[in-house]
Amino acid sequence: MSLLSQTLIYLLAAVIAVPISRRLGLGSVLGYLAAGIIIGPFGLAFVDDADYILHFAELGVVFLLFIVGLELKPSRLWVMRRVVFGLGAMQVFASSAAIALVAMALGVHSNVAIVSGLILGLSSTAFVLQMLAEKKELATSHGRAAFSILLFQDLAAIPLIAILPLLGTNASLSEGVNFAQLGLMAATIGGLIIAGRFLLKPAFKIAARSGIPEIFTATALLVVIGSALLMQVAGMSMVLGAFIAGMMLAESEFRHQLEADIAPFKGLLLGLFFIAVGMSVNIGLLLEIPGRILLIVGLLMATKALVLFGLALRFGMCDRTAAMKLAVVLAQGGEFAFVLLSLAASESVLPQGIIDELVLAVALSMLMTPFAYAAAEAAGRKIKPEEEKAFDVPTDDDHEVLIVGFGRVGQIVGRLLTIVGKSFTALERDSSQVEFVRRYGATVHYGDAARLDLLRAAGANKAKIFVLAVSNIEESIKIAEAVKRNFPHLKIIARARNRRHAHKLMNIGIEHIFRETLLSSLAMSEQVLRQLGRDARDAKHIVEAFGARDERLLKEQFEMQDSEEKLIQSTKDTAKELESLLRQDKPIS
Repeated sequence: MSLLSQTLIYLLAAVIAVPISRRLGLGSVLGYLAAGIIIGPFGLAFVDDADYILHFAELGVVFLLFIVGLELKPSRLWVMRRVVFGLGAMQVFASSAAIALVAMALGVHSNVAIVSGLILGLSSTAFVLQMLAEKKELATSHGRAAFSILLFQDLAAIPLIAILPLLGTNASLSEGVNFAQLGLMAATIGGLIIAGRFLLKPAFKIAARSGIPEIFTATALLVVIGSALLMQVAGMSMVLGAFIAGMMLAESEFRHQLEADIAPFKGLLLGLFFIAVGMSVNIGLLLEIPGRILLIVGLLMATKALVLFGLALRFGMCDRTAAMKLAVVLAQGGEFAFVLLSLAASESVLPQGIIDELVLAVALSMLMTPFAYAAAEAAGRKIKPEEEKAFDVPTDDDHEVLIVGFGRVGQIVGRLLTIVGKSFTALERDSSQVEFVRRYGATVHYGDAARLDLLRAAGANKAKIFVLAVSNIEESIKIAEAVKRNFPHLKIIARARNRRHAHKLMNIGIEHIFRETLLSSLAMSEQVLRQLGRDARDAKHIVEAFGARDERLLKEQFEMQDSEEKLIQSTKDTAKELESLLRQDKPIS
């Protein structure tokens, strides 16, 4: 079959299977795996050379690790060291040991059990990050913990690739360690780091100055593939080279452009990678020995999930619900398992029969993960909420200003008050935000400002000004109503996310409302006008006129907020009026 015909089959399978999978809420990765199984040699046999495609599609994992490196500045890695090298290391060692012990308990030879444990202890970076990204859960507590663990696993895969050949039947430990090979590896890594620091940025500056987008993209591909091949020549994993190259560029001004250029290649090749993985799955084994295969899958996922659940709670990364999600999302085998098992076969580290069973088990564990995760989400909604963390009640109640919501807006208000020597009390509902801000020396208290007892303890009775900087609209309105009703003496200065939020605050009777993007948008517009050739005074006049008229429009539309038709018409009328007045250069009253 020609390459063009095979490409047509891959694309057709993906176009059919992936949307169906996503429609069912199972994610795109499961769709790719299913497509591979169907068209592969153990399915309908439309394509029979899975190994060739798998080797090519591994570039998808290479590109993925490059983008992961771009997102991980060295300084950020240092900040994350406790989670990455603490929780991540404990997960790999504990999961590998637990899997090996379970295998030995079932009568598996100790050497086979240990090697299998090391291979199966890793999870799927591509699978998990893709699934969490689709669910928009990468920024959650279990999403951040999963990312940290997967990062350590990717780093841990490198020494595993180096160690496996030493365990094969053809290796002789009496020959000693090959120091020349180790020296070459160390020199290659060091050389890549030095080149990344001193050569990559100038190279991309030259590519950017060319003004040809294709040249910049070609340079990005050259760097990724070149660094990957350099590592492969030195006897190491290609992904390590791509990851280091990404980290070296993480703090450069080209980071976002590089990510945008590489992302399409990563997406396509990752999809092809998972199709190739699906094609390599020997479904016949599942029909021959279903009990044994399902037992391996069940024990693998259960063992890893129990270890992860305990570690997540031990490290205090998640509550019980988030810890359960973390345990399930990382319970499968990883894409590195296919690489390691292939290496184990070539070096005769494991019997071929065991390797075939483990390849199938890893693929099935990937297939099972979306279903298991959906079950974990359903169970999480039914779990009795944990006893809420005790609020950190402030003891100093003599401050004139009370700030509620210490995120981006609240912190700026607090910093300016500190500069002018005015003390304040700050309350924040998000405990992780409290811990984060306190690490930088700010004093902020954990608490729900909708609770009257907490507001009284924070000094609401004696304060003069109440700064409402909460971003969540419903929570903001709830707090505003409570303060207006119980502390009428407080002057409320409120943040509004948008016009709808502002109108809701006006309904309560709050006068001092600041829409969070208005002032920055006006300042940006003024700069745009100046760059277009308007003189500074003219640009300032236009922006001030617009701001004043928009403020008046906000109040006018407050009276007609229940009629969308009237709101639309008033906006159009105001735009025409403003354009006419500016042309006549008349002040807006």
